[in-house]
Amino acid sequence: MAEKTAIVSPLPGIFYRRPSPDSPEFVRAGEAIKVGDVIGLIEVMKNYYEIKAEEDGVVDQFVVGDEELVDAGQELVTLTK
Repeated sequence: MAEKTAIVSPLPGIFYRRPSPDSPEFVRAGEAIKVGDVIGLIEVMKNYYEIKAEEDGVVDQFVVGDEELVDAGQELVTLTK
């Protein structure tokens, strides 16, 4: 049986799924990711922090939407390992 895990936000801010409004998303549901892959950005006071995968897996779903306000520790993405 597949194991599920989550990528959580390390800090509060606004979550972005793409590097700029006219760019494609970093990753999409169903895509395989590796440790170190950027899955999104968190904006805090005009500073942007890359959110990177800490485990290999397949993106199951995004728990939060693009440009949504998130809290530290909140799930952003669920992965299937």
